[in-house]
Amino acid sequence: MSSPRSSRVLEPARPAANPRAGRPVISPKVRKQARIRRKLAENLTAYGLLCLALICFALFSWYPIVRGVLLSFQQINFVDPPTWVGFDNFTKLFNDPLFGTAWLNTLEFTGMALVFGFLVPFITAVLLNEMRHARAYFRLLVYLPVMLPPVVTALMWKWFYDPGPGLFNEALHSVGLPTSSWLDSSTTSMLALVLVSTWANMGSTTLIYLAALQTIPGELYEAAELDGAGMWHRLRHVTFPQTRFVLLVLLLLQIVATMQVFTEPYIMTGGGPNDSTVTVLLLLYRYAFVYNDFGSASAMSLLLFVALGVFSAAYVRLTRRAD
Repeated sequence: MSSPRSSRVLEPARPAANPRAGRPVISPKVRKQARIRRKLAENLTAYGLLCLALICFALFSWYPIVRGVLLSFQQINFVDPPTWVGFDNFTKLFNDPLFGTAWLNTLEFTGMALVFGFLVPFITAVLLNEMRHARAYFRLLVYLPVMLPPVVTALMWKWFYDPGPGLFNEALHSVGLPTSSWLDSSTTSMLALVLVSTWANMGSTTLIYLAALQTIPGELYEAAELDGAGMWHRLRHVTFPQTRFVLLVLLLLQIVATMQVFTEPYIMTGGGPNDSTVTVLLLLYRYAFVYNDFGSASAMSLLLFVALGVFSAAYVRLTRRAD
């Protein structure tokens, strides 16, 4: 009597099952067509999402620009139908005494902002880069003002500048120094606004400078120190050349941003005293929402757009030639 084990051994081997048995054979032509349909579906999905993004961008960015250009040649109050007036809005602006004053004040603010807002963040970034202890704490301390809303910053500094119980005058009075009417004097009001803008916006610029400084190879500074270069020579021959591109880009962005200053003069001075802090955007706001003249406001915005565009194009061309 044979054992079960021996009977299993004597059983004939069965052929292995073919996993592809029973499946239809797909020709290469059909496979190619399926692959083309799959790629086409993927491309249609991608282009569909891209078209949605372009539609949103055109609706919220390009259309307002085109609409603003058209409004600058029209007389409109959003009650009566718009009428085409040609260059009358520009003529009205050029005849307004505040038009030239606003441009001069804006240029003055931009020039002073470059002195403080361009140099101070770079020097702060150099000092932070040289620190060895509590570096993260000081980075956070420098960046904190950026987290505050611009309106809150302006209101807080307006209280600092208050001629009565303001923080600055109280500090001067405590040490026996004469107080000042910071925002009520034509000689100090613009400088006061520049200091507010510099304090509020230097955090992000400082971090960008700091990131650029940390990309500089340490071997360059070591070689400069071996050659006997002091701190100023290291800045001049190593730091500035290595961060030149970042400096040029941020300089352009800062000029464009400061030419559009609005929050500080609107909240803190209202354009005073004696129109010494009326800027282009503040005058634009008055034309639109005080005088109800949206055509002239659009014309002023178009002039500012063209001025900044021409300056940016010339700046980029000059920097390319220098490179």
